[in-house]
Amino acid sequence: MPENKRDFNKEAAAWDDNPVRVKLSEDLGNALCAAVPLTPDMRVLDFGCGTGLVTLRVAPRVASVTGADTSQGMLDVLMAKAAAAGINTVRPFLIGPDGALPEETYDLAMSSMTLHHVADIPALLRALHARLAPGGWLCAADLDPEDGEFHADPAGVFHNGIDRALLREQLVSAGFSEITATTAAEVTKPDRSGALRTFTVFLMTGRRQAESDA
Repeated sequence: MPENKRDFNKEAAAWDDNPVRVKLSEDLGNALCAAVPLTPDMRVLDFGCGTGLVTLRVAPRVASVTGADTSQGMLDVLMAKAAAAGINTVRPFLIGPDGALPEETYDLAMSSMTLHHVADIPALLRALHARLAPGGWLCAADLDPEDGEFHADPAGVFHNGIDRALLREQLVSAGFSEITATTAAEVTKPDRSGALRTFTVFLMTGRRQAESDA
C-alpha cells in the first residue's frame, strides 16, 4: 500500500453524506444483483467494502457477508449500520499492511470502486480466485478509463479508471472464465475545474471453474 494513501478513517463518518456516491452504490448494487444469481446459502466477500453501501444491499439475500477493508473507521460505520438495520450476517475483516485476505472460502467475491486503489490488480485477482469455491463468482465494478479528473484527491489512486479489455485478460490469467462486462452506472459530478463531467462505471463478472467442468 502507498505511504501517501488516502486516510479513509477520517472520511468514514461522513462518507454516506455524498448523494452521488450513494446513488452510484445503489446502481452498482442493483447491477450486481441482476448479474449474479444470489441464493440464501451464499458466502460473500466484499473487498473494499467501505461503509457497506453495496454490502448491505447484498446481505439480506445471502447467508453471510465478510466486509473487508483497510480502514477500521469504514468497518465501524458498516457494523453500526448493519446493527441499526437488524442485519446480523455481516462481519468485518480489517486488511493489514500485507494485504492478506480472510482464510475462508466464498461463493462470491465482489468489489465496488476499489480496483483503482489497488497497485497490483493481477495479484489481487489471483488471491480472490484462490478464496472462491469451485463455480464461485467474481464481480468487480470500477471506472472506465478517465483523465484523472474523477477524484478531487488523487492520493492512493493507482489507476485513472480500468481498461475493460486489460481487466478481462487479467481475469483469464488468474483462472476465471465466463467473463462478461456491462456498463452499470453513470456518474455526473464536477471535475477539478468545477465543470460537470459524466463518467461511466462498468461491472465485470467471472467465475472460478466448477469441479464438474475441470
